[in-house]
Amino acid sequence: MSVIRRLGMGLAALGRPAYINVGRVHELPAQRGVDDLRRATWEVLDAAYLAGLRWVDAARSYGLSEEFLGGWLAERGHRDVTVSSKWGYTYVGEWRMDATVHEVKEHSLSRFKEQYAETIRFLGEALAVYQVHSLTVESPLFQDKALQAALAEAAQDGVRIGFSTSGPQQADTVRRALELEVDGQRLFSTVQATWNVLEPSVGTALRDAHEAGVHVLLKEVLANGRLAVQPPETVRKVARRHGVGTDAVALAAALDQPWADTVLVGAVSTGQLRSNLAVLDFALDDADREELHSLSVPATRY
Repeated sequence: MSVIRRLGMGLAALGRPAYINVGRVHELPAQRGVDDLRRATWEVLDAAYLAGLRWVDAARSYGLSEEFLGGWLAERGHRDVTVSSKWGYTYVGEWRMDATVHEVKEHSLSRFKEQYAETIRFLGEALAVYQVHSLTVESPLFQDKALQAALAEAAQDGVRIGFSTSGPQQADTVRRALELEVDGQRLFSTVQATWNVLEPSVGTALRDAHEAGVHVLLKEVLANGRLAVQPPETVRKVARRHGVGTDAVALAAALDQPWADTVLVGAVSTGQLRSNLAVLDFALDDADREELHSLSVPATRY
């Protein structure tokens, strides 16, 4: 598969007015109304599609990301885009920059049914992958047989069922989740996990998942913007050597993992996307890999 087809577009930082990414503020429109962010989203999606990206990832909790994406697909008529979304968090920020709480988590059967219906309303048949958002080893999903059965039923309708992970126990979550079966069939066929040069601890579990036929997506490869805006000197050094930005180096490190099927970029402007896509112009060498490997920190500290 070509490098560009291994890249996907994530809408976490475009679908709502406030998000945790570093380096986002000055790239978005000064006004953060719904129409402003819809235009910004469509501009980035147009540029990503023109560049060759064919995977877009959204979530119920990413504000209006599903609505923006569904509208863009309908307007442009694209039918060759793989669309993934997530359920389990509800956006409650009411489109306020100063909201105290932006999202609320609930992994329950009722929440799945409610959010699946909402997702289908916005994305319809374009939805290819539906993921449990931020699954952890403590999630009630692991004991909820009715919820597991409902997820398996959605899979029978042709939607691939997956999960995303977060936190210091990602590897344990991945291994436990991939053991789940309903009627003798593995429940999950995709996994989306945080991986970057600072926090690569889930790598072995993801490699095993890939080898078992599970589609692996990587998120937060820029460490929520830190590797682009506040990178360690080691990353700067590698970037200077190749004449690219530190964001491209972080993406190259993710693409360098042979088990990473899709690497998500979270650009919020066409300028950021162009900088990200410099990853297509070079490859890491052994010296780069050795230097970047030295940056990893314990997952609990990350």
